Amino acid sequence: MLDRDHCLALDAGDPLREFKDEFVLPEGVVYLVGNSLGALPRRTAERVRRAVADEWGKELVGGWNTEGWYEQPLTLGDRLAPLIGAGPGQVVVGNTTSIAIYQAVAAALRLRPERRVIVSDVRNFPTDHYMVQGLAGLLGDYEVRDVAAGGFEDAAVVLLGEVDYGTGARHDVPSVTAEVRAAGALMVWDVCHSVGAMEVDISAADFGVGCTYKYLNGGPGAPAFLYVNPRHHAAAENVLSGWMGHAEPFAFEADYRPAEGVRRFAVGTPHVLSMAALEAALDMWERVPMGQVRAKSMALTSLFIDLVGDALEPASPLDAAARGSQVSFRHPDGYRVMRALIDRGVHGDFRAPDILRFGIAPLYIGYADVYDAAATLLEVLDQELWQDERYAHRRGVT
Repeated sequence: MLDRDHCLALDAGDPLREFKDEFVLPEGVVYLVGNSLGALPRRTAERVRRAVADEWGKELVGGWNTEGWYEQPLTLGDRLAPLIGAGPGQVVVGNTTSIAIYQAVAAALRLRPERRVIVSDVRNFPTDHYMVQGLAGLLGDYEVRDVAAGGFEDAAVVLLGEVDYGTGARHDVPSVTAEVRAAGALMVWDVCHSVGAMEVDISAADFGVGCTYKYLNGGPGAPAFLYVNPRHHAAAENVLSGWMGHAEPFAFEADYRPAEGVRRFAVGTPHVLSMAALEAALDMWERVPMGQVRAKSMALTSLFIDLVGDALEPASPLDAAARGSQVSFRHPDGYRVMRALIDRGVHGDFRAPDILRFGIAPLYIGYADVYDAAATLLEVLDQELWQDERYAHRRGVT
């Protein structure tokens, strides 16, 4: 039963259907790029306007005290924590994912000084592997080993993404975490491509990092977050010893003295306006039943795969439980296919060398949306619309 009427019936019975009205979406667009930049929550513009006009405009520098700007890294961290299985005082918000990865891996290495191996995954999102390579090069005498080589017995730290950014394949977080820790290594999870799309629990890991601009809808350039397991709060060191991680920033002491708990992993001045946008998104996420989100995600991604059929080679696992909230396909001219598709109102993205990615955000994507997207994709392929010469030129952002 893959006809559009059946999809419309599924939408009518969808327990999450009312959330779609909480987003601003262009008319005539099926937006399947939630795994890159989430859609705009309807309340965000007003929240940011208030931060600019009422808080900054009226309170000026006093806003650091009266509007809670100074505490945003921790207050937002506490609000975000349940989405990754963490508790209060375990998550700090700020900086970027790249910086958070650097902090987490560096802290883990200092906790395992007798070991000289960092296990990463060459298939990780590039910034993950790049930051590990840069850190290892700076420290010297460290080996960066691909996880495919197997074995964690001599590893200091293991860095993996819960969901592969290209294929959408999902790691079994509990079993991998247990294996890593049993080997005496420390586990760092990157949940950028899973948080907000499924139930995430990295509480057993040592560190975790993630972004808020994908499925969490915090907006372009929204701050990242860093999870530090409480068992490391006393001993873990922040190698980026910025003044906001100091025990008393406004004592202006000559030497760095780390704050207690996760606050020591704060670095610089909070990005107040970006955090205001994230606040608006979290207002919504605190009402979202994540179990229903995951169930719908699995159904939508399976529907998309079924509708596309054998027209494209799947790059994602066919088992819904083994993938995140995205579907990826391979095509030798994938970039041109995606450009043709976007011009016809279906937005996905392309990842070199040959992957077409479709990130499905269950809060604002429905069954009929997936049906329409698949039908348009099949039309582009059947009629070879991607052969148009205007799609040969590759843009800077794919």
